[in-house]
Amino acid sequence: MSGRVYLVGAGPGDPGLLTLKAHTLLSSGDALVYDRLVSDEILELVPPGVTRIDVGKQPDNHPVPQEEINELLISLARAGRVVVRLKGGDPLMFGRGGEEALSLQSAGIPFEVIPGITAAQGTAAASMVPLTHRGVASSVRYLTGHCRADADLDFDWEGLTDPGTTLVVYMGLANINEISTQLLNHGRAACTPVMAVSKATRSDERRIFAMLGSITQAVEVARMQSPVLFIIGEVVSLSNQLGTLSDAMPFDHMVAAE
Repeated sequence: MSGRVYLVGAGPGDPGLLTLKAHTLLSSGDALVYDRLVSDEILELVPPGVTRIDVGKQPDNHPVPQEEINELLISLARAGRVVVRLKGGDPLMFGRGGEEALSLQSAGIPFEVIPGITAAQGTAAASMVPLTHRGVASSVRYLTGHCRADADLDFDWEGLTDPGTTLVVYMGLANINEISTQLLNHGRAACTPVMAVSKATRSDERRIFAMLGSITQAVEVARMQSPVLFIIGEVVSLSNQLGTLSDAMPFDHMVAAE
């Protein structure tokens, strides 16, 4: 008997940001395979008796290689299990959901992808930073700050220097010095506002504000803990304006550009 796999986005951490479909599946699956970025509050929604398998990865520490995760999903489904593969954010946004989907398809396992609110969306809403804004930013680009097998970051740096483009960098804490240096060397202004957010939308969320020329120093002084998402661009300056009209949390650290 063949089971089924659901590749489910858990959102950035706040259980209130789960989709209705994701919430329903947490109650109906009989096996849960989850990542490190899934918050404890969301895991508390899983009923007792559901088999839980932690396959979370730490920076530079992958105790369960991706190939083994793929095989685990296939094995559970072939045993007739209804598997909820729960990922932080959205499964198809730097979540390797595409790799898992291809493996499941190759093995003939039925599956479905349930989208989730990605960290960029959750952070933008919570911090009152519109990723695009008329007259300020007409486009947004999502980037990974950490490449496979620690390969060099090979971006179109020239194309990332447009002041009208907001940059959102996932998993960029370890490489923020290289990222900011490359952007500066290719022409992005040192005074470009940057927001770094650790554990977005969770109760222990932290935000810091700096300029591109000083963001490396800022995260070091603040001792930011992963996962950290960076928003780079003029839209960041709107956070303080919009925050005065909302319940948005204030910045807890500020470093000016030198």
